[in-house]
Amino acid sequence: MNKKQKKMLIRILIAAALMILLSSLPIDGYVRLGLFMIPYLVIGYDILKKAWKGIRNRQVFDENFLMAVATLGAILLGDYSEGVAVMLFYQIGELFQSYAVGKSRRNISDLMDIRPDYANVEQDGALERVDPDEVEPDSVIVVQPGERIPIDGIIIEGRTTLNTSALTGESMPREAAQGEEVISGCINMTGLIRVRTTKEFGESTVSKILDLVENSSSRKSRSENFISKFARYYTPAVCYGALALAFVPPLVRMLFLGLSPEWADWIYRALTFLVISCPCALVISIPLSFFAGIGGASNAGVLVKGSNYLETLSQTRIVVFDKTGTMTQGVFEVSGVHHSSMGQDQLLEYAALAESASSHPISKSLQRAYGKPIDRARVEEVEEISGNGVTARVDGRMVAAGNAKLMERLDVPYRECHHAGTVVHIAIDGTYAGHILISDLVKPTAKEAVASLKKAGIAKTVMLTGDSRRVAEQVAAELGFDEVYSELLPADKVAKVEDLLASKGEKEKLAFVGDGINDAPVLSRADIGIAMGAMGSDAAIEAADVVLMDDDPLKVSKAIRISRKCLRIVYQNIYFAIGIKLVCLLLGALGIANMWMAIFADVGVMVLAVLNAIRALFVKKL
Repeated sequence: MNKKQKKMLIRILIAAALMILLSSLPIDGYVRLGLFMIPYLVIGYDILKKAWKGIRNRQVFDENFLMAVATLGAILLGDYSEGVAVMLFYQIGELFQSYAVGKSRRNISDLMDIRPDYANVEQDGALERVDPDEVEPDSVIVVQPGERIPIDGIIIEGRTTLNTSALTGESMPREAAQGEEVISGCINMTGLIRVRTTKEFGESTVSKILDLVENSSSRKSRSENFISKFARYYTPAVCYGALALAFVPPLVRMLFLGLSPEWADWIYRALTFLVISCPCALVISIPLSFFAGIGGASNAGVLVKGSNYLETLSQTRIVVFDKTGTMTQGVFEVSGVHHSSMGQDQLLEYAALAESASSHPISKSLQRAYGKPIDRARVEEVEEISGNGVTARVDGRMVAAGNAKLMERLDVPYRECHHAGTVVHIAIDGTYAGHILISDLVKPTAKEAVASLKKAGIAKTVMLTGDSRRVAEQVAAELGFDEVYSELLPADKVAKVEDLLASKGEKEKLAFVGDGINDAPVLSRADIGIAMGAMGSDAAIEAADVVLMDDDPLKVSKAIRISRKCLRIVYQNIYFAIGIKLVCLLLGALGIANMWMAIFADVGVMVLAVLNAIRALFVKKL
């Protein structure tokens, strides 16, 4: 509890004690009024001040004005205890709401407390702490155990274990060694590492995350806009309604029915009507629900750029995935050696040596699979044939490594591979020696991610890729996609998404999940764009509405479930608050509801709505 909240608590206790004491004293008249004004002003002076300020600024109709008029009216009618009690309970509700909102903000701040305070730069053999903003790209920084990595970079020395929970929501530490990329915001747990920075601090992951979270509240959902408009028209309407309730029935009774006007009774009903009508529960709980939902998603490693996107995400019925780097790891690995006329290890050795001069990803995967230092002295007469492969003399033997076109070019009979993937055929001294299959490995959670989406009620899952039809269909079948479209250029992907958008229902939304620069146009075109945040391109992250911090496709279904939970809470609060208000307003107008029921309709509903809203902050594990 902060200083302001403690001060309010003291005011509440003093006012409550004075009210109880004065209610038990046998005093009447102006003395009673004067004494009761003491606890009233102790507890309500700030509300009266805000109401007067609103009147001066021509912004009359707000909850402060409603409370001031209702409580002062009750006191003028002689209901001193009720006037003070209404203000007292209103302030208790405000205190509770302030504490609850503050707690949720602190929870989110703790979750997102990832901004590093300094970076260690080596100067003349000593470590100097500098502001991360001052560190240029391609600088070398030192991160000691227990410190947070301040800027994205690549480890050039050392090995350690990283705590990535603040970014990804995953509690399992990750091993990192020389040559691996590390992102800012992670905590170095074990060993000292030296990192060569690849970005400025302002472009690093930690800065982008903080910017996304800080600016998310500026993008309001339709529900929030509805509540803002509702409150703008609702408050003056109930004020005029209360005024009519105070004067019209008494005048009708007096002028047309010849009865006593009973002014005090009808004014009391009007004041009760005002207390009940206060829209605090809606105005406070709806934005809080979205704020808590965005915070809960951040804790799970899902960054949502605004509550409007959270609302759209909850309506998603079609999810379209890019393949490479999204459902697969985007890393080519040797997955098999087939029909080899020699030992598999020897065939792989010849292929790796022949491809050793190339920087192509296929060549790199062969060298990784070989796993030994490449002795370039063993390789001569290297010739790269564009679109075909390479030929080279290895240990005096002529080796050809490439695709089927290379084998046909050299008149070497070859055997087809029945597995999907990139095939490197090998011929030695003009004789076919076998082929090596290289595949883009599917992410461990990819199949579970598709199944989880279907379980969550997603009507259609689609995969788009530029890969060959054979590879695409095999991956799609393995993962359980409903539809797959292959051999697509970036423009073709946009066209396909537009076709899917045209075929869906009016209230259904389409989400696209991608990671590359070429996915940026599709991410922008979809109803909701979801980007891979760890290894995804900056263009994709910028174009997306939702960012998955650990590139795990399983988080897509989690994000959808979080959004649906948040929207359920929002609608629960809307229906509950408006429903209770309408019932109590009717009872107040009929004279059945008194000030105490009005207090429940105002403060009680607000407290219950805020408590319900905070539930959105807590996300269960899938």
